[in-house]
Formats: sequence, C-alpha cells, structure tokens
Amino acid sequence: MSDSGKRAGILARCEAQGLRLTEQRRVIAQVLEAAEDHPDVDTLHARAHAIDPRISIATVYRTVKLFEEAGILERLEFGDGRARYEDAQRDHHDHLIDMTTGEVIEFCDPEIEALKEAIARRLGYRLKGHRLELFGVKLER
Repeated sequence: MSDSGKRAGILARCEAQGLRLTEQRRVIAQVLEAAEDHPDVDTLHARAHAIDPRISIATVYRTVKLFEEAGILERLEFGDGRARYEDAQRDHHDHLIDMTTGEVIEFCDPEIEALKEAIARRLGYRLKGHRLELFGVKLER
C-alpha cells in the first residue's frame, strides 16, 4: 500500500506518545515506515542492520514489542509460524496469502465490506472492526 494509505508516520506517533527513541529505535521505525510488505523480525533486523550494524535481533524484538504495545504496529499471524508487522494506522484492507510463496496481497473490496456490515446488522450488531485473511494457491492456467 502506498504512503497515501498511511496517516502520521511511525516516528511522529512514537514521539507524540513520548516513547524514548534511541538512535537504533529510530532506524527500526524508519525501516518500518519504508516497508511496503509485511516484514517479520528477521527481515526487519536484516534491513535495519544494513543501515546500522550495531542493531541486534534482540533490539528489534524489543522495539516491535514496544511499538505493538503502544498501538503503533499491528502484529499479523498468517499461519506460517512467523509474526509479521504493519503500521497499525494504515487504511483498512484485507489480505490474501499465497500458500505456495508466502506472498501477502493486500486488497479492499466494496462488496465484501458491504456484506460484512450486512451480516453484522442481520445478527443485531454494529461492526466496529474486523480482519479478513484469505489463504489460497494460484490457479493453473
């Protein structure tokens, strides 16, 4: 999803919440802001380590936990045993996970959104949030 799908940046929200941002945490936040995928901790570490070789995997783990607890990052589990992360303030979207490659495809479909709202209403609820993850394999052509 493009930057237009994001609100205030991760760094700005960390600062607004008064989180202590060390130089290494700033690098990790910048890597997260630049991510157009759903990186796991190992991927975040590799990207951050390329910028600052002093950043350890433990620092990345602690930082994503801090950002998650502050509501800045959202932790995603796609059934592959790896937690992945994305900006919690991104515009709503759903995910289609390619079970062969692990690729995560973001999408938003107005028909699905309307159907989810209708189902909630039919069951006597007003929808306040949801998460939809589809798992599939490419069709043979």
